[in-house]
Amino acid sequence: MLKEIIQYPLHIQGVASHEFVEIKSPYSGEGIAAVAQADEKAIDRALTIAEETFKNVMSKMPAHKRAKILAKTSQLIEDNLEDLARTIALEGGKPIKDARLEVIRASSTFAIAAEETLRLDGEQQAMDRNPGHEGRLSVTIRQPIGVIGAITPFNFPLNLVSHKVAPALACGNTVVLKPSSQTPISSFKLAELLAEAGLPEGAFQIVPCRGSKGNVLVRDSRLAMLTFTGSAEVGWRLRKEVHPGTRLILELGGNAGLIVHEDADINAACAAAARGGFANAGQTCISVQRIYVQEKVYPQFLAKFIDAVKALKPGDPLDDTTDVGPVIDSGAVEKTISWIEEAVNKGAKLVCGGKAQAKNVIEPAVLTETNPDMQVVCGEVFGPVVSVMKYATIDEAIDKVNDSRYGLQAGIFTKDLETAFKAARKIDAGGVMINDSPMFRADHMPYGGRKESGLGLEGVRFAMSEMTQPKFICMNLPKLD
Repeated sequence: MLKEIIQYPLHIQGVASHEFVEIKSPYSGEGIAAVAQADEKAIDRALTIAEETFKNVMSKMPAHKRAKILAKTSQLIEDNLEDLARTIALEGGKPIKDARLEVIRASSTFAIAAEETLRLDGEQQAMDRNPGHEGRLSVTIRQPIGVIGAITPFNFPLNLVSHKVAPALACGNTVVLKPSSQTPISSFKLAELLAEAGLPEGAFQIVPCRGSKGNVLVRDSRLAMLTFTGSAEVGWRLRKEVHPGTRLILELGGNAGLIVHEDADINAACAAAARGGFANAGQTCISVQRIYVQEKVYPQFLAKFIDAVKALKPGDPLDDTTDVGPVIDSGAVEKTISWIEEAVNKGAKLVCGGKAQAKNVIEPAVLTETNPDMQVVCGEVFGPVVSVMKYATIDEAIDKVNDSRYGLQAGIFTKDLETAFKAARKIDAGGVMINDSPMFRADHMPYGGRKESGLGLEGVRFAMSEMTQPKFICMNLPKLD
């Protein structure tokens, strides 16, 4: 029997909650809550309800009502900032000050979706450009596509869920969500706020499950779209498993490269790199993992960067002064430490941190003299590890950044506009940040990767485009005299 803690049952009409799994803090190991698990019948029932709710309710709901629900949800998220931030810190180990920023961003995501709901329209096209087409009038409208299946990771348990749910509802779709099994509580709290805001029952349903049970959701023919954020290995496997005709958005891994050119503001670059490399213990797909520094300023940068990293405080995520919390579990600790050890055994130098502390905390690690065949350079660490390397010319630096199977985001620090735009144009990534960390993301911007980093775009307006279907309508009107 589980001890007496808060329980989150399934809220799927006609489905009872039998099996509960205890969610534990990655830092303290203590139980936070117990979350009901959805079996195959529960997932099937959720899809049935979602399909019915789409056909009978959401697809018929006018834009002003959808916008009102989303705007109210935004306000409710803001009103519950401290509770939601504490939940994120407890279940995921994110430092509380960063958890608060995630809540603020989630509120913004819903506010943006409310605005974009009222902008979702089509266009009129002239048809008389060809002889014989006189008298025809055409319009293209955008329609919702149906049930959206969403699968989300542990590292942003509120805002990455919001990036799937808010645009889907803005379009008039319904959503069946499989949250991370490690951080599902934030999703349940979001569902409560959506219901309070007036979202119809059945429009947003949560199906927590582990292992292969999620395949029932992925493979179902009733899904109009599957939107997944997670590892590249899982994402590309899902591409093969979805039902033919199901659309797909994949937001996958990365190992973001940052260039620090010889004319860069070194202090600004160090501050951005330290923040971008170790926020959320490096567990961000656009976390700074590789830093390429022009050889003339390399010694200066490295010394200041090490000082900046040593100034970061690891520890309890509920402490307002903590900068780096725990990684998500002991498996993540083992992987991170083993990759550091592999690099050192191959000739890299560990110049800062890299030791495992208690409670899944790892000291922020800085490696030098790494090379492209080391996992810390070519793989996705997803832990608090950054490699700092030299380059001679800007073309060499760009080539090094592009020497990766990933292409999500990258960055460059330089005062020269020509150099900045050369890098921005030639770096093979979905986004390039100039004089900022690759970890920068605004919730309205287009967000998506190249190569093995994914398919499709997020960012509210861009996700809405993916989640709607253009329909062309042409009227053959009587010809004017």
